[in-house]
Amino acid sequence: MSEAANKRQLTGRVVSDKMNKTVTVLVERRVKHRLYGKFITHSSKHHAHDEANECKEGDLVMIEECRPIAKTKAWRVIKLVEKAKTV
Repeated sequence: MSEAANKRQLTGRVVSDKMNKTVTVLVERRVKHRLYGKFITHSSKHHAHDEANECKEGDLVMIEECRPIAKTKAWRVIKLVEKAKTV
């Protein structure tokens, strides 16, 4: 069985690119409240490894789970889905 098939993949926005070869990705998901039925937005931030330093703040990226690279970094950027719109 291939190990690559077991890795989780998430899509989120880059909120910080100030670190070298690391970006902070905000992943949002909408869940329905079990009692009231209202949709709630849950968000989580992940540090992801960006080898080429190509991701900038506001970009939409796809990240994949990997072995721990640093104390807080256990995700890797696998695809740049959409560049940020510059004003």
